[in-house]
Amino acid sequence: MYVVVCGGGKVGFYLAKTLINEGHEVLIIEKDKKKCDLIAEELGSVVTRGDAAEASTLGDAGANRADVVVAVTGDDEDNLVICQVAKRKFGVNRTIARINNPKNERIFKVLGIDATVSSTDLIMSHIEAEIPQQALVHLLRLRQANVEIVEGVISAHAEVVGKKLKDITLPPQSVILLVARDAETIIPSGNTALQAGDEVIALTRVEQERALRSLLIG
Repeated sequence: MYVVVCGGGKVGFYLAKTLINEGHEVLIIEKDKKKCDLIAEELGSVVTRGDAAEASTLGDAGANRADVVVAVTGDDEDNLVICQVAKRKFGVNRTIARINNPKNERIFKVLGIDATVSSTDLIMSHIEAEIPQQALVHLLRLRQANVEIVEGVISAHAEVVGKKLKDITLPPQSVILLVARDAETIIPSGNTALQAGDEVIALTRVEQERALRSLLIG
């Protein structure tokens, strides 16, 4: 597999190093001469100096035969442009972008970037896993469908405590999939009443997560 890594910082360097160790063909594109020299010294001739946001640079790098283009610069705008140029001009099958500001994830998705990685979101998911009683833990996000599966614990002061599911108005296109209570696992029906301490797994639209959290956790 041929992978073009755009950005020769620490993320790009270690990503390339791992891919090379696994036997893949890799080329790093980096603007900074000093970084290029350090990469070349460590990894050999797998780096070229240039601006990956320019079509001519990607063309010289052989983007037209790349299986994957990964944009991991420190600038979200550059990463977006790189992926768009790779996809639209060179027909790259899969583009992956690093996102530094999680608020930019939606625009990346709308503009057709195949996958995004946000270090902020990754760290937050680990923090949330340690305090599930205070937040919904992300279990799975289906980006193309704009839905996610989340887990949370019903708090004692939540407005849903003691109510049956059929009497609870969940946010639009949200559904409770599973309720775990002590050693019992419940596939809920409309007559299932929620109790404080219940662990619930739910499916919801990304934009409805906050409303669902407010309802179940408070």
